[in-house]
Amino acid sequence: MPTKRIAAIDLGTNSFHAVIVDIQSDGRYTPVDALKEMIRLGRNGVGKKMSKEDMALGLEAMRKIKTLCDHRNVERIIAYATSAIREAPNGGDFVQMVIDELGIKIHPIPGYKEAELIGLAVQHGMALGEKTSLVMDIGGGSTEFVILNQTEIRYMVSRKIGVSRMTSDFIKSDPVKKKEIADIEKHYRKELSMLSGPVESNKPEVLIGSSGTMQNIAAMIAARQNLNVSLTLNEFEYSKADFDEFYAWFMLLDRKQRLKVTGLDEKRVDFILPGLVLVKFVLDKFGFNRVKTSVQAMREGIIIEYIRHEMKALKMLDKYPEPRRRSVHELLKKYRWSKKHSQHVATLALKLFDDLQSWHHLPYRDREILEYAALMHDIGYYISSRKHHKHTLYIVLNSNLKGFTQDEIEVMAHVARYHRRSTPKKTHEHYWTLKPEQRQRIKALAGFLRVADGLDRSHYQNVISFETEVSDKVTILLTTIADPQLEIWGASRKCELLEELVGRPIEIKSMR
Repeated sequence: MPTKRIAAIDLGTNSFHAVIVDIQSDGRYTPVDALKEMIRLGRNGVGKKMSKEDMALGLEAMRKIKTLCDHRNVERIIAYATSAIREAPNGGDFVQMVIDELGIKIHPIPGYKEAELIGLAVQHGMALGEKTSLVMDIGGGSTEFVILNQTEIRYMVSRKIGVSRMTSDFIKSDPVKKKEIADIEKHYRKELSMLSGPVESNKPEVLIGSSGTMQNIAAMIAARQNLNVSLTLNEFEYSKADFDEFYAWFMLLDRKQRLKVTGLDEKRVDFILPGLVLVKFVLDKFGFNRVKTSVQAMREGIIIEYIRHEMKALKMLDKYPEPRRRSVHELLKKYRWSKKHSQHVATLALKLFDDLQSWHHLPYRDREILEYAALMHDIGYYISSRKHHKHTLYIVLNSNLKGFTQDEIEVMAHVARYHRRSTPKKTHEHYWTLKPEQRQRIKALAGFLRVADGLDRSHYQNVISFETEVSDKVTILLTTIADPQLEIWGASRKCELLEELVGRPIEIKSMR
């Protein structure tokens, strides 16, 4: 059961974004609900006095969030305000108004605190590894830069170059003029001069974009390439060449034409341009060739910070610091997995993968996907034993697994789905909407999982180990605790996909 339900609210220059989560006693958290209100507090210029109309809109947005929190029985609301409220001469009036009207205390935080929270969120939600990355979070009033890897934040800075501020200060024409773009670039060159030293010394290999502007850019590039990102933009990657081609086209459009671009939130149509100029400037100046996307941003950082400060038990975070594995194990725990069976099946599947490496030639990264699919293959039992494989497919596709691309989530979900009964068929509608290369990976990896699952047909881990011999056929010799006939029967009836992959018949026998 959840130990606490909290709401984290990011009061930005362009939008107020709230997320409600349940925090368990072991430090896990599960999203419950979310609400985003686009209000544009900085429409008259960041750092200038907010109008009565804008303050009224902000108060109404907070009222909607408070209503949602009350409806969801939120125990604590944590609200952080950024540039527009922090810098406005009457920002304190707005903060007091929200306290008086709604009883919510807003904490205006400095830019470096924004950067720290963004860094925590990206570390939690993406597979970073030991190599460093540069995170860029383009807000309305400010932009935060964080140099980090999976475990360490090495540098962070906030600069007053958010898209609302830059639009107000520099863009007067539609479509934007080359002179205006040049002026923006000149301003960026001055404001970001301090980044050169930290980038040079830490050598980040990839640029990671978080928050709305960067997500909108990623969504537009994905749509232009006819790529499906309906499940998640997290970990979505595009090249500098992809961006440059998109930039050259998009910057010539006027407002009416921009409104028709798939992936662009119409509420960002008036201030997306400085964000694009900033991405191009950073790519060119620091020599990045790849951009990745994070859907985790400051609000998730608020949650992570709260957990670290308030919760004594952080067993899951300590045990699984890498977000992909942690995310999978959080899901397994939530759906009360059959731990011994699933771990045993994963071990058997990975041994098959390793033993037959010379004959299947699959890349090593598929081994990790196979392991996670094997661990998750039976979580559908939480809903119903009948058609549990289809329930597993639905759960994996809709559980917001962290650190994975959409392609990887779809492959894992389908590999887990095909662990029993039928192999993929043209009547399986969801499977046939996938790309051909995804379908090929699914069939290959499902071949290992199906045989491994059959080798634990009893769910009592009767198969201790096996040896694999390959000649004109593949012979799997089992060492078991007791009579292995049920396991031989269970695995033999599910060999077809693996036989197709290695191009040989498979025979399963007892070592006895």
